[in-house]
Amino acid sequence: MATETPLKGFIPEWDYEKEMKRWAHLFKTLNEPEPKVVHSPRNEVWRKNKSVLWHYPSKHKKYEIPLFFVYSLFNKPYILDIAPKTSVIEGLTNMGYEVYLLDWGSPGYEDNKIGLDTYIEKYLRTAVKRAIRHSGAEEITLVGYCLGGTIASIYASIAEEPIKNLIVVTVPIDFQPFMGPDKWAEGLRDGDMNIDHFIDMYGVVPPQLVDGMFRAIGAPVYFTNYTMLLSRAHDQRYVEKWRRMNKWTLDQVPFAGEAFRQLANDLFKENKLIKGELIIGNKKADLNNIKANLFVVSGSKDNLILEEQSKPIMDLVSSVDKTYVVVETGHVGLALSGLFAKMVDQWVSSRSKQL
Repeated sequence: MATETPLKGFIPEWDYEKEMKRWAHLFKTLNEPEPKVVHSPRNEVWRKNKSVLWHYPSKHKKYEIPLFFVYSLFNKPYILDIAPKTSVIEGLTNMGYEVYLLDWGSPGYEDNKIGLDTYIEKYLRTAVKRAIRHSGAEEITLVGYCLGGTIASIYASIAEEPIKNLIVVTVPIDFQPFMGPDKWAEGLRDGDMNIDHFIDMYGVVPPQLVDGMFRAIGAPVYFTNYTMLLSRAHDQRYVEKWRRMNKWTLDQVPFAGEAFRQLANDLFKENKLIKGELIIGNKKADLNNIKANLFVVSGSKDNLILEEQSKPIMDLVSSVDKTYVVVETGHVGLALSGLFAKMVDQWVSSRSKQL
């Protein structure tokens, strides 16, 4: 007579215990309060509307030329300073660099008329001037991540300020390749998707829609982070890192309407930046005007920005000193390890004035 075998019998005893602990850790992690963001020591230098310029001083300043970080308008920039010992900014200040970060803030409906022109000319340009004056330096190194790299490149092409070095990471320059659903690209470029009507109606792009856009682009691997948590829920160090990353991933910000309109029409639809047709204010954003030393980093596992989108900048700038590197990582992988800080230091140290 056959007897029923309990579930436990299908799994070796040691596996069973491990599975129970792993699932217990998983449920505990998913039900814990969100981790607090603990920034590296910093002070506010300048503020305009929702945007703040932060200064991260170095305890042992080694280089005269400071680093100025420009992050994407889609996400909050604390991914660059997400936790002690894994913070990109902390790593660089420990290496002797003074660091500045422009936090764009979270725009409200009253900011719906803020466009890329305003962000670049009124916010970024002024913040760079303040950082140069605050640091007492004669030049600055501009570091742009993702869309922040696009914005930094556009600004560098029209800047009158002394930009010594330009570093761009996972940066979209050529918007013809598209990582999202094909129907999105077709609808936008054929005029079937009316961005102008959407912006006129909503004013700002709500964070829920921003989150939905990234889910669609990341599909079908959007839940990979949860499967990774399940497989490593017994590893407390990994869990702490995962919790901070998951908080940042879900912590989307609204997108100012006019800026989104320009991004969608001038860059995604018309691809004006790579064509040399983009106008910011009354100036043409011609990447050929960039003469700063250039360092470009792409991720071979990036599921948001393709290498084909980043690499064209190498042929468009006038820089004599330019370096292109591909790293085996995903879109934000560099910001979650000490590798990015080390790469920046290795490249920029010889291009900065040592005290």
